[in-house]
Amino acid sequence: MSMVTNVSTVVLNGDDQSAFSEKRLRQFIHDVTEGYEHLDVLSFEEKVMMTMTQKGEVTTHQITNELLLRGLDHISPQEPDWTYVCARIYLRQMYQQAAYNRQYESNERYGSYYELQQLLSNKGIYSFDILDHYSKEELDEASSWIVSERDEAFTYIGLRTLADRYLATDHDGHVYELPQERFLTIALTLMMHEPQSKRMELAKEAYWALSNLYMTVATPTLANAGKSYGQLSSCFIETVDDSLQGIYDSNTDIANLSKNGGGIGVYLGKIRSHGSSIKGFKGVSSGVMPWMKQLNNTAVSVDQLGQRQGAIAVYLDIWHRDIFKFLDAKLNNGDERQRTHDLFTGVTLPDLFMEKVEARDDWYLFDPHEVREVMGFSLEDYYDEKLGSGAFREKYEACVNHPELTKETVPAIDVMKRIMVSQLETGTPYMFYRDEANRQNPNHHTGMIYCSNLCTEIMQNQSATTVDEQYTEDGKIVVTKSPGDFVVCNLSSINLGKAVPAEVLERLIPIQVRMLDNVIDLNHIPVLQAQMTNQNYRAVGLGTFGYHHLLALNEIAWESEEAIQFADELYEQIAYLTIQASMKLAQEKGAYPLFKGSKWDDGSYFDDKGYTSEVWQRLKQDVQSYGLRNGYLMAVAPNSSTSIIAGSTASIDPIFKKFYSEEKKDYKIPVTAPDLNPKTFWYYKSAYDIDHQWTIEQNAKRQRHIDQAISFNFYVRNTIKAKELLDLHLSAWKSGFKTTYYTRSTSSDIDDCVSCES
Repeated sequence: MSMVTNVSTVVLNGDDQSAFSEKRLRQFIHDVTEGYEHLDVLSFEEKVMMTMTQKGEVTTHQITNELLLRGLDHISPQEPDWTYVCARIYLRQMYQQAAYNRQYESNERYGSYYELQQLLSNKGIYSFDILDHYSKEELDEASSWIVSERDEAFTYIGLRTLADRYLATDHDGHVYELPQERFLTIALTLMMHEPQSKRMELAKEAYWALSNLYMTVATPTLANAGKSYGQLSSCFIETVDDSLQGIYDSNTDIANLSKNGGGIGVYLGKIRSHGSSIKGFKGVSSGVMPWMKQLNNTAVSVDQLGQRQGAIAVYLDIWHRDIFKFLDAKLNNGDERQRTHDLFTGVTLPDLFMEKVEARDDWYLFDPHEVREVMGFSLEDYYDEKLGSGAFREKYEACVNHPELTKETVPAIDVMKRIMVSQLETGTPYMFYRDEANRQNPNHHTGMIYCSNLCTEIMQNQSATTVDEQYTEDGKIVVTKSPGDFVVCNLSSINLGKAVPAEVLERLIPIQVRMLDNVIDLNHIPVLQAQMTNQNYRAVGLGTFGYHHLLALNEIAWESEEAIQFADELYEQIAYLTIQASMKLAQEKGAYPLFKGSKWDDGSYFDDKGYTSEVWQRLKQDVQSYGLRNGYLMAVAPNSSTSIIAGSTASIDPIFKKFYSEEKKDYKIPVTAPDLNPKTFWYYKSAYDIDHQWTIEQNAKRQRHIDQAISFNFYVRNTIKAKELLDLHLSAWKSGFKTTYYTRSTSSDIDDCVSCES
């Protein structure tokens, strides 16, 4: 019996001790280091042998741990490939544990996929959907697609992340599902409602895309596809109505989404401020802070299937009278009754405010309820249609000049200072540039964008759900509501570090867009207005990660004109292929219901972007003729965890360090930049050492091609001067950014959002 079989058998049978076999161990080391002869295998082998021979009798579990610990010790910028050796060691253990638990031959890496479906469906881990939709013959065919060798593309930290968070186990955490089976299950799930004549072909193509790590699906899809619980969308955006019923209904909806793994963005700008009137009684409103405290409690108490607490971001307009309390909500000092440490914050900023900051002019704060009562309109419902002019500034000036409207005057720069103080201490608030977001909204004909989501990459129409009436009928209570646009984020990302060098974008993007579109119909969202919005717009967010990885592979310096041009050309290509794929889906399945009247429909989307070439003009005509399947198409999410699984760099961000250790609960995993070698070494400059103006210029080119937005982080040293940080914000705003995400200081400890990961 092989040494690896012994490892698994001993571990699973109580970790019994057995006599140490030096011969078997040396053979195992030879097997897992094959192909990596450039590594110092001899030193590794001797250290392992020295430890094991001193013990006499050992469990094979102890041997495996020793192999892993010694392998991790050897990971360095000089020998980064030890991560693949460690992954092989861990894989062998996983294979054997799965074989033992599923009762198939231990010398086979993968057992029967059909039997796995039966086993985990009967245990209540999988749903019966795949067994109900596919025959045994089809599942046996699908099993033949599995290429187990693709498991060896994982780094150790990538494999551990996938295994610890996403692979299906039984209720006691025992290994059942293996990496390629997770990818196959996702592929079969997402294609199950395609026409029977081609669904197997489409599922095979989806498996190809996933198993080669050319792309990743969103974290909820990766975790939940094919399982009996959870939903597939990443996150949601709610607009809270200014009524007691609306506020509590929103809290209930948010709790229901949070328990299923969704991250939530919440727009609070319609809620009246502290000291506002209620039913004509002046000065009695407590403002937005108590409702933020309620949301904070929801985030803490309604966790996501026990994996992590809920993730909620709240947004408020910069002219709202509660803005200073809001900006202080995450600080560590002050009145704890006014603190919401478990929420993330974002501010919605019109161009006019940024102009006032730059000019050091005054800024005015208002109560949105009083504006509605006195002025007869809602200030938040307007934006500037053109740079420097538009409806928002006209309505704002009308409020400023109205003698009966209560207003508070503050220097605009003082508000901006409070923003920056909070950012350097907590990383937030996020910045949402509302005018640019709405000017670029391809569906401006049916609504407005008030804020972004938890990770600042989603830009879609929003509106509040309102309660119309409640009555009794046949012994039941009936509540009727007018549903608002409750935004749903369906995400997936291209692994630029693998897909671009392999020259597969033209093959990859069509299957990726189809997978995203199918998520919309497969989802069972527990909030009905979200389900309706999802169907009306069929919005998706195709994004990317591995940008710094790709620059390094191409030996392009981050701080260069070449990198700016590269970003422009790459994202134009991705935009073209994505729009084309959605157009072809519309030919096949029909356009999204609200296509008529959109910027896609009248062609102005292409004109606004300056897409004048012959190929773009042909695509414009095709879109006008056939429609688009999806009302929103592209969004670049943070992708920190899924980029780790795929062995690349996160999102569009530069790396933190070439070499670091990932902290786990009881151990550390050394990590190097991907494909680190003498050629790429010099192209991996740390985010904290890069002149961020180059990063802004690259993102400005990228944003031109993205119809939604980009999770864009600022990386600053804790010694940064206020003027320098202000200049970064002004530069981002002037460059046409729609949002910025975290301000990551070298002294701040920030929790990464994983809800939007793809």
